[in-house]
Amino acid sequence: MKVLAITVVVLAVLFTLADRVAVHYADKEVAQLAKEKYGYGNTTDGHLDLAIKGFPFLTQVAGGTLHHVTLDAGMFYVDSTTNARGGYLHIERLHLDLNDVTVTSLSARRAEANLATGTLTLSYKELSGVVTRLAGAGPLTVSQASGSSGQAAHVKIAGTGERAVNGVGTLLAQGRELTLNLPGVEGANMVWTVGLPNGAGFTAARATENGVEMSIVGHQVNLGSSRY
Repeated sequence: MKVLAITVVVLAVLFTLADRVAVHYADKEVAQLAKEKYGYGNTTDGHLDLAIKGFPFLTQVAGGTLHHVTLDAGMFYVDSTTNARGGYLHIERLHLDLNDVTVTSLSARRAEANLATGTLTLSYKELSGVVTRLAGAGPLTVSQASGSSGQAAHVKIAGTGERAVNGVGTLLAQGRELTLNLPGVEGANMVWTVGLPNGAGFTAARATENGVEMSIVGHQVNLGSSRY
């Protein structure tokens, strides 16, 4: 009985070790795919952390479904749809919760999440920077304004250049696009497309004390691509 007990304990330890090694490897592989497909790793100071939750991982893989996967990325950039000079916008933070992820193709590295929720945050510092660059005057400062509603976040714009600027604009989040409209600031009305998994999109936007926060929701979200 003593030998049997020791054997069981040793096997349990080895299984746990193998499970943790496997999930660590999977985390790194999926994170690399996310960087390549969605552009989350396109800056030297950006970061991407992906975690497959739940234990045991190997049992989930055998069943073909991962119960909960989280993705956190930050300080990657998206360029304006017109590729305007200086139109790049740094994303401070993107968080995604992917639930009930079914692996649909191992060879093509594709999967589908039954439900995806998350948030994307833009700092006022980065918004101020892109507005100043695009307007060619400044410096201009973007800050919180009251009145956010639905998918439109209101922001204040102020500064001095060739003339004084002091007004309220809108950051609209729809689908996978962010549209910034700042009346009175020439060249600062821009559109950016954010790399989100197919089926996920923005559902709300609000200006907070620390930045503009967009909510993300998706159902039957397609992850990955046959090109991998």
